[in-house]
Amino acid sequence: MFRPLLAALVVAGAFGMDHRAIASPVAPSEAETQPALDTQAEGSAVDSSLPMSDLGHVRLADAALSEPSPVADLDPTPATTDLLEVSPELSPEVEPLEVPSTLPPEMDGASSAVDLSASEITSEAIAIPVDMLLSGTLPVDVNPAMAQVTSVQQFSDVQPSDWAYEALAYLANAEAEGGLDCLEGYPDGTFRGGRAMTRYEFAAGLASCLDAVVGRLDSLDPEALARIEALQREFAAELAVLRGRVDALEAAVAELEANQFSTTTVLRGNAWMNLTQAFPDGDILTERNPFAPNAFAPPIRDANGRPSRVFRDQPQLTFSYYVNLNLNTSFTGRDSLVTQLAVGNGNSPANELVSSGFFNSWGVPFTDQGAGTPNNVVVRELFYSFPIGDAVQVDIGPRLNYYRYFDGNRFTFFQTGASTFNSSGSTLLSAIDRGSGIVIRWKIIDPLQLTVGYLAENAEFLNPAFGFNTSSNPGDGLFNSSNIITAQLAFSPSRNFNLRLLYARSSLKPYNGFIGGAVGEPVPYGYIDDGFGGFLNDSGADTLMANFDWQIADWIGLFARYSWGRVDVNPVAREEGRQVRVQSFQVGLGFPDLFKRGALGVISFLIPHDYLAGEQFLLSGGGDGGTQAELEVSYRYPVSDNISLVPAFYAIWNANNFDSNPPVYVGNLRFQFSF
Repeated sequence: MFRPLLAALVVAGAFGMDHRAIASPVAPSEAETQPALDTQAEGSAVDSSLPMSDLGHVRLADAALSEPSPVADLDPTPATTDLLEVSPELSPEVEPLEVPSTLPPEMDGASSAVDLSASEITSEAIAIPVDMLLSGTLPVDVNPAMAQVTSVQQFSDVQPSDWAYEALAYLANAEAEGGLDCLEGYPDGTFRGGRAMTRYEFAAGLASCLDAVVGRLDSLDPEALARIEALQREFAAELAVLRGRVDALEAAVAELEANQFSTTTVLRGNAWMNLTQAFPDGDILTERNPFAPNAFAPPIRDANGRPSRVFRDQPQLTFSYYVNLNLNTSFTGRDSLVTQLAVGNGNSPANELVSSGFFNSWGVPFTDQGAGTPNNVVVRELFYSFPIGDAVQVDIGPRLNYYRYFDGNRFTFFQTGASTFNSSGSTLLSAIDRGSGIVIRWKIIDPLQLTVGYLAENAEFLNPAFGFNTSSNPGDGLFNSSNIITAQLAFSPSRNFNLRLLYARSSLKPYNGFIGGAVGEPVPYGYIDDGFGGFLNDSGADTLMANFDWQIADWIGLFARYSWGRVDVNPVAREEGRQVRVQSFQVGLGFPDLFKRGALGVISFLIPHDYLAGEQFLLSGGGDGGTQAELEVSYRYPVSDNISLVPAFYAIWNANNFDSNPPVYVGNLRFQFSF
């Protein structure tokens, strides 16, 4: 079937038929049995994460959202591995990147057009698409390292079982054996079908075959020519259909080129709508300032040193939105400039029940938040990512997302898994949610990847008017408080198991004289003072964290996270050398593809803060000595590729570390859209 049809198509071109109608010399039934010619572009776009809430503690559970990029393969998505995979998300969990990251991606579309002039294909694949030469003129310089053969059997490395054997035989065999006698091999008698070849070698080889075809046509007898004309008539309808398809594709491509957003930039986005309500089983006791009983003003100590307390009652139902737009730009095909914009208006009901400094923590869905000032568009991420060799990826910029690189977990990624601020990552990481600096990822050797980074405070939800965002403030600068240095070692022996070990050293700046709030980790929110209501100086802090995710079987997985931290208490007017020490635990189960492919059910149990020492310095967060516990059950149901429905339920016991507090229950229904 192959050779008669090929001859018919070639003659059709010689007789003046529009070459665009010729799509393949292989009949459909044969084409279905042949492996597709695999083309692979270098690069993709970076996955971008989501924005966080105004003055709240913000956490991106795993590299973020967004789109794949040249980094994405280097920054795997939560559902795969943390290892740097240098292939073309970002590569989008990266996922790479993971820009990947991003792209990702779970993310994860190429961020730009790629120059294919030096692209490579395999020698074996060249034997199939002969018709491609009919569309233009190609160079005919023959590689002097090649040697002419007259039979496919002269190739020592070609076997009859090879998928392209018949095509190779037709091109290599002499005319007496029914071939074109136009295929060359190497002087050592090999064909090397698996070796990549340049486009010039491709052109030279197929030009030689065209010469053979033309020569064959010159010698055709009338009977053979009549058979070819009959074949041409037989396939006229198919060729007409192919011509129409090609014309339609050309028109569609022209339309896209005329109206595309950019030749170098890919725009993608995500939108969430949250319907949320909190149901306390009675009034909830909090540690707040009685004269300004909001979630930000620090409490006041009484004569006995006890922080002031305020009761809070039932909040109201809310319906909010949250949107992010990801602009991934590539200039070389392997680099990525990532710009992420965010806007939202969320203020979740549970924020009415927390102690001071705990805004956007327990009971708050990650996407039920604002991004800085509600309804104002902000730049949430801005950085440039590029590779150094095949094993190192560098991200540098004025606003990088800490959680894009550190403390990821496939079952606690907020888009698909555990969805609250507390459950989506360690409650003791990080004081710098977004910051200015640099992150370097090094794929040491399979299965190890080392990620190190330095970030100075620069987050979209912090107001510089109150002294925040120190990296862009000339009074503080890039290397003074607040900042964080982090190193993470990821071990991923398979796609089903990932282990991450992390150490972070932070320098914390006291705002309003106290350490804590959204920029106080490893103090998990709240505030610390000198124990008497006095102010603190800049203080150092250390955090250790380990987490793993393990997909035990196709339908079930296990995950866990442990964190330990300490903060130096550095009073302005009192003795130094004291510390607050705290730990947190999380364990849970994941149920991939539950009821539908792509779905994920998650059960998470969490102790967000268990204080080990220094409780006397807790201005907010100590409660009456109780230990808060949280349970989350969520289920992501993909309605389609672009729409998901996520119901979630949370239960909180001993809220704000008060044993006397009744349980709090929170329900959330989230609508997710990607575009």
